[in-house]
Amino acid sequence: MASNAAEEVVSDFTLLGFRVYRDGRVERLMGTDIVPPSTNPETGVQSKDVVIDPETGLSARLYIPKTPNPDHKLPLLVYFHGGFCIESAFSPTYQTYLNSLAAKANAVVISVDFRRAPEHPLPIPYDDSWAAVKWVASHSTTSGDSSGGNIAHNMGIRVGLEGLDGMRLVGIVLVHPYFGGKDPIGAECNNIFGKELSHKLWLFVYPSSSGHDDPLFNPVLDPKFSSLDCKKVLVCVAEQDMLKDRGWYYKKE
Repeated sequence: MASNAAEEVVSDFTLLGFRVYRDGRVERLMGTDIVPPSTNPETGVQSKDVVIDPETGLSARLYIPKTPNPDHKLPLLVYFHGGFCIESAFSPTYQTYLNSLAAKANAVVISVDFRRAPEHPLPIPYDDSWAAVKWVASHSTTSGDSSGGNIAHNMGIRVGLEGLDGMRLVGIVLVHPYFGGKDPIGAECNNIFGKELSHKLWLFVYPSSSGHDDPLFNPVLDPKFSSLDCKKVLVCVAEQDMLKDRGWYYKKE
């Protein structure tokens, strides 16, 4: 009987790639593949892993583009991957994407491998990301897709509130950011299932959240929104993304 109880699924997020059992075990259905750092033969970009905090295991992967002038200082881009629960910074998807991004932008990309929910619930991924931002040198840009875009925004807020000696955040790039809110807007009104799934996921990965209008999730209701400290923000939305209107709403603010 005890064994059967342990096998009971208590939180089913199969559509998002994982299930949680009563005994606390997390079964990941995707996002478990990782690739080692290497030199990309097509772009010449070199990647290597670094440990940021030995105590927590926080690490990052650096992507260094091939440049004809090794003495030339390159811009820095701190990248936060999508999927609070699913992906890894070391996945094949992000290895391919960030190799290309580093080469085309001619920038050093630092991809943060923050600890993932549900084993490490929010705000741990935010705190890991903040530790990474403080670790990085000055004159940098932050970016991220989906939940990574959410993190990138919130790092900009923390820079404005807490400040960083010698650091100047040049810009933020939000790629179809994972934002939400209690009341549906735009395309969310026509996708009740997707909206409910998004709401369910937020409360699951952040059980101590104040709700769906938590400032970390719904930035336009954040009284500290004006503290966002960077020179410029680029917001990218996807036409078929249910959350695209959140990106447009963010832009208007």
